Amino acid sequence: MSKGSENASPGFLVWRLSTKWRVAVDRAVAPLGLTHAQYALVASLYGMQRHGERPSQRRLADHTGLEPLYVSKLARSLETAGLLERTRDPRDPRAVQLALSEPGQDRTRQAIEVVQGLLEQLLAPLGGLDSARTREFRRELAVLLDAPLDPSTTDHESTKEQS
Repeated sequence: MSKGSENASPGFLVWRLSTKWRVAVDRAVAPLGLTHAQYALVASLYGMQRHGERPSQRRLADHTGLEPLYVSKLARSLETAGLLERTRDPRDPRAVQLALSEPGQDRTRQAIEVVQGLLEQLLAPLGGLDSARTREFRRELAVLLDAPLDPSTTDHESTKEQS
């Protein structure tokens, strides 16, 4: 553990790790013409398409945890780059469905390979991608991701306590 991290709060460590990861992915996928956010979108879409899904922008936003408006902006830029196709959903004319184009699929496969190498580097100290420590780490992360966070509730409770 680095010297400055021993007494750091869990929130600070989560923030540092997420920042470290975002910067590393940004640098790794930049030669492919992608940003970290674009990578998150196309990699998620790639996985969903492999399972036969053609998600709406809203569904992809829910899946990635990105704001729907941001997904729309990213989708438009990826469409302009020829990596993604946006079409109206025949069942709901207000919804837009997304699919990777052939060049988008190729670029995404390359990016996934690059990011997979980064992930192996990141997880090496835990014993690698398939280690028991990594499986436990994944479970712990999933628990934290499932925990509800509502800032308005926290503000309300702290106000109550001060009364």
